[in-house]
Amino acid sequence: MPTITVHPEGWKPAKGYANGMVAEGRVLFVGGQIGWTAQQVFETHDFIGQMTQALANIKAVVEAAGGQVEDITRLTWYVTDKKEYLARQAEVGAAYRSVMGYHFPAMTMVVVSALVEDEAQIEIEATAVLA
Repeated sequence: MPTITVHPEGWKPAKGYANGMVAEGRVLFVGGQIGWTAQQVFETHDFIGQMTQALANIKAVVEAAGGQVEDITRLTWYVTDKKEYLARQAEVGAAYRSVMGYHFPAMTMVVVSALVEDEAQIEIEATAVLA
């Protein structure tokens, strides 16, 4: 069963996320991914670069489990700079689509004061449901 987006009747359209997702299958919980490479090296200190890498890391974990981006049902984002995130929305959208395409699962964004890795500006965790 593919994932199905849930949108209550009469609600304004969600922009860049789903209000809910329905899926059936094996559940994969992806631990928080930050903007470093597989060798745990930060190649960029830029928010957009780190966001792109974190999403690519999630995609790699999902694919290693036999899934694909479309199997992701939830993303939880932790960012250290709300103002930068909001100021760079066009870049955020383009970077997101470069990794995730036009798949927009249920999402939550949380602003935090810091992350465990001092260089990290963003951490994203995911849930996927695999067939």
